[in-house]
Amino acid sequence: MLFQGLCVSLHGESRRIMEKFEVTILGCGSALPTTRHNGSAQILNVREKYFLIDCAEGTQLQLRRHHVQLNRMNHIFISHLHGDHCFGLIGLISTQGLLGRIAPLHIYGPEDIEKVFRPQIDYFCQPHLSFPVEFHPISSKEGGCIYEDRSVCVYNIPLRHRVPCNGFLFKEQPLLPHIRRDAIECYHIPVSQINNIKAGMDYTLEDGTVVPNEQLTTPSAPPRSYAYCTDTVYLPHIAQQMEGVDLLYHEATFSKEDEYLSQKVFHSTTHQAAMIARKAGAKQLMIGHFSTRYDDEQLLLDEAKEIFPNTLLAREGLTCSL
Repeated sequence: MLFQGLCVSLHGESRRIMEKFEVTILGCGSALPTTRHNGSAQILNVREKYFLIDCAEGTQLQLRRHHVQLNRMNHIFISHLHGDHCFGLIGLISTQGLLGRIAPLHIYGPEDIEKVFRPQIDYFCQPHLSFPVEFHPISSKEGGCIYEDRSVCVYNIPLRHRVPCNGFLFKEQPLLPHIRRDAIECYHIPVSQINNIKAGMDYTLEDGTVVPNEQLTTPSAPPRSYAYCTDTVYLPHIAQQMEGVDLLYHEATFSKEDEYLSQKVFHSTTHQAAMIARKAGAKQLMIGHFSTRYDDEQLLLDEAKEIFPNTLLAREGLTCSL
């Protein structure tokens, strides 16, 4: 038991340098671009990897305004094939060709996405396109992991709209535990053993004493998550897929008084978005995809807060760090 007290005077709280997990709103209007709102588009930064979510008209200008390096954006997720969510895609692809991009660009979207955009690429961008564009069709009937790397796993969330439509759930991959700096100094742990300890191994001293892993490490922060649900009728069951999400973006195209209109065009109201957030146990809700019929969007925010108080309005340029 001697080794257990050896470092007690050096013990202190571990400090985590937070790696980025943040979303920036590039556009949050619905149907018509206006001087107040761009069409739907967001950029998600996960540990300095950029993921574009929807790509309405004018998105590449918004990316420039927010200093996003296009060559670091390799994955684009398109919720559905309505113009206010994808009219900016062919222009963005063309621009990247003009900039000499060589890395593949991966585009995830409804089953017809390549059928719609491949002819445009062939017509407008060839023969000078310097990089491959790879399309990944997504089912709008069954959810699952559609992309995964060391930083994040992306799941599709089947929605119900006038055309096939998906939301997206971005879940950060768990980080390895942190090795305590005081433990390194106390036990003279060589660099060669640090990764083994982070992976869960104990450490054996020269005299054969085994120092348990839990004495050498501190837990990493919980993985973060972000969900994007736009252009859908009210679907209570999707809350289960997003349980405990840190931030939920859910469309609130209409006020609660205009529910009859939302049903007619397969959209959601402020109250419905808030009920999804409450059912999911979300930590925070952001509403967006506002109809142009509302001059004062504070009305929409107030309505959502009646059910889910921790709600904020989307706006162009807003960045939320999780």
